[in-house]
Amino acid sequence: MTTAATFPVTAPAAGPTRSPREAVPADLWDKQVGLLMRDYPYDSVMAARVLGQAYAYLLTAMNHRGEKLGLAPSTLVDIGVHTIILDTVAYAELCERHNGGRFLHHVPKVEFKNDGSVMKTATRIAADGWDLDLSLWTDAADCGPCHPGNDAH
Repeated sequence: MTTAATFPVTAPAAGPTRSPREAVPADLWDKQVGLLMRDYPYDSVMAARVLGQAYAYLLTAMNHRGEKLGLAPSTLVDIGVHTIILDTVAYAELCERHNGGRFLHHVPKVEFKNDGSVMKTATRIAADGWDLDLSLWTDAADCGPCHPGNDAH
C-alpha cells in the first residue's frame, strides 16, 4: 500500500483570483465545453468546471516553463487537457500566446504514480492566482507526472 504526500492547498495570498475563461475566446470556450459534453456524461456546468481547471493547469505549466516542477493534472482535469490539446490549431495558438511560441508537449506514461505531484500542482495553480476547483483535484492519489523533469506534461 502506498500513500500520497499531502500538500496544503490554499488560495493566493492577496488579490482576486483569475478565471481561466478570461484567457480563452468565448467561441472556443463554448466549442470545447460542447466537445466535453459530447464525449463525456457531463452537463454544461461540469464541462465548464473541467475545462476551466484544464486551462488553469496548462497556463500554469506554461508560466513555469523550464522550472522542472513536475506538475501533473488530476484524472478529471486531464480529460479537459486532452480536449484542449486535441483541438490542435487552437492549442498551437494557445502555446504561441502563452508559451513563447513553444509547444507544450503531452508525453504520457503508462504507470500512474502516487507521489503528491497533483496536489502540488493544485497548490501552484492557486498560488499563481487562478480559480481553483479543489474537488476536481481530489483523485490525486492515482496520478503523477506524465513526464517529470522537462517542459512536457
